[in-house]
Amino acid sequence: MGSVDGATDDQDIVEILKAVQIGDVVSGTITEVGRRGASVRLDGRLCLVSADIGALDVSWCRLPDEVIQVGRRVTAEVIAVDSEQARIGLSLAATENPELWAFLKGLRPGEVLSGVVADVQRFGVFVALDDGPSHPVYPGVGFITIPELSWRHFDDVSEVVEVGQRVTCSVLCFDTTNGEARLSLRALEPDPFQEFADAAHEGQELWGTVTKLVPFGAFVSVAEDVAGLIHLDELATIPAEAPDQVLQVGDRVKVAIIALDRYSRRLSLSCRR
Repeated sequence: MGSVDGATDDQDIVEILKAVQIGDVVSGTITEVGRRGASVRLDGRLCLVSADIGALDVSWCRLPDEVIQVGRRVTAEVIAVDSEQARIGLSLAATENPELWAFLKGLRPGEVLSGVVADVQRFGVFVALDDGPSHPVYPGVGFITIPELSWRHFDDVSEVVEVGQRVTCSVLCFDTTNGEARLSLRALEPDPFQEFADAAHEGQELWGTVTKLVPFGAFVSVAEDVAGLIHLDELATIPAEAPDQVLQVGDRVKVAIIALDRYSRRLSLSCRR
């Protein structure tokens, strides 16, 4: 590339990138298509900067081959500006579904939304939000993954929610890949682990029930919906090769807390102390 108005290409690019904001809508022509998406030559002075559409940002409802072809004119929203790489990241899905994109982009983590459970799957729950638009593909624009349904243990999603049930959830994030509002039911409920941790301390002794044996130790329930791990080395004063040499599921055991990590919700126990 040659210089423009006597400035070097590098100076041009720096100034161009300073002027580009996330959320800007730009146009250009697709110059290359690959497994990772498409390269775009943007119009005007933006042509000096690399621009691309990631494979997951092409469309929420159509196959990439239907949307991106070399030579095709596109209008997309800027979703990333990388000054070090002199690169602009684009989303076609944003301009394909502007109402949905605008709604999702306006959500904030921790915001509380209500809606109706629209579909229950083994991988999560779709929620049709009261105040949100419909989704072009999915039963609802809200989605709750299995771990975010409840703090307590459950074997089947139906134990927590069912289709048609009204729910109130906390917003976790905007999933740009699927055009969803990732939600959490459990975020609005008391966390039994944190309640347990409020009254517990390292060195404390308590009784619990063995709930599961694994090759590296045993899990012990010490309070409702709170379990800790006894590592194999902490099962007995005499080293054991397997946990079932010392304990069985259902055994009542006296344990001591040797570590309590509130952030990762991990409780380490010992039978040796």
